[in-house]
Amino acid sequence: MAAKQLRYSFRLYPDIGQRTALAQAIGCARVVFNDAVRAREDARKAGAAFPTAGELSRELIAEGKRTVERSWLGEVSAVVLQQALRDAEAAYRNFFASLKGTRKGPRTGAPRFKSRKDNRQSIRFTANARWSITGSGRLNLPKIGAVKVKWSRALPTAPSSVTVIKDAAGRYFASFVIDTDPADDAHRMPDSDQAVGIDLGLTHFAVLSDGRVIDSPRFLRRAEKKLKKAQRDLSRKQKGSKNREKARLKVARAHAKVADARREFHHQFSTKLIRENQTIGVEDLAVKGLARTRLAKSVHDAGWAQFVAMLEYKAVRYGRTLVKIGRFEPTSQTCSACGVKDGPKPLNIREWTCPACGTVHDRDHNAARNVRTAAGLAVAACGAQVRPGLVLAQRDEAGSHGFSPEPRAA
Repeated sequence: MAAKQLRYSFRLYPDIGQRTALAQAIGCARVVFNDAVRAREDARKAGAAFPTAGELSRELIAEGKRTVERSWLGEVSAVVLQQALRDAEAAYRNFFASLKGTRKGPRTGAPRFKSRKDNRQSIRFTANARWSITGSGRLNLPKIGAVKVKWSRALPTAPSSVTVIKDAAGRYFASFVIDTDPADDAHRMPDSDQAVGIDLGLTHFAVLSDGRVIDSPRFLRRAEKKLKKAQRDLSRKQKGSKNREKARLKVARAHAKVADARREFHHQFSTKLIRENQTIGVEDLAVKGLARTRLAKSVHDAGWAQFVAMLEYKAVRYGRTLVKIGRFEPTSQTCSACGVKDGPKPLNIREWTCPACGTVHDRDHNAARNVRTAAGLAVAACGAQVRPGLVLAQRDEAGSHGFSPEPRAA
């Protein structure tokens, strides 16, 4: 089995000088990216051929460093600038592929200029940059220095690149791209022949086919009072003032705390399900549609899409089977004991009795059992595992939590 790429994210704690150097590197990368987009747009308006990556590299970086206006580009790592050009190239490739219909997913717009006020800013270092992890566990970056890292688990293999990210709350992260070993992943996961169906909801986050009920933590609802006060304080600050920036950071940190707690809950629960079961069935919910209803805040607070995405990539990595049941499958209308379909029921009906066999059903538990049955039929029909294709995990997918690490060293 071929190796799979994943991202491992860890918190960084740069000192004042390193933060200044990182801000300079991020700013230079942003300028090169914007110059590349501007050169493409000027060529399009003039009806000329798009400049190639080599031409942009020579004109924007090599020749730009020799000019008075862009001489400061030489103060940062050249690899950071080259990666900014590659990001612009990738953005245009995705845009044209989306126009042609060859790219999966929602339509992608044309690349836009980056701003120093963007919520997420990042720079990427490949192996050519000669970055390294020191013996004391620090991340040594060219022209930035050895940055302190909080290692929450060990890296399974040597990373091929690292992306330094600054989020809206002013926190720094190092996102490593690593090639996982399928054989090692298989040893880390115990054998199991169990199957489980999951009925996701709002009253309870999930009801499992074996009868377990997972309460919804409702992280956003619990922090709503604090968030409301922070947002009110922000609205009262004068635009452009230092106090407004402090208030903005306070709001961003409060939201980041909620998102981190939700992500940690999803990681722990999804890992537990993957560890215990070989086959997992879950409904393919219309999250975008539900997010346009009066339940929007509760739907976003539950984070179903993020949870199912975690189940997807973990199932692929550890050889488990994840089956998505169609959203129009009548799991709440069918008796899980005898299979008789009793018809649709309003949401206020939480228990019902099957008219054919007399079994009294809890609505959610019955739906979870039907999801499990449908998942088993889907696997049997194909004669093989039913699971999605591999995608490169984002930072919120492969965070710095999960299986217990052995030593906490890189």
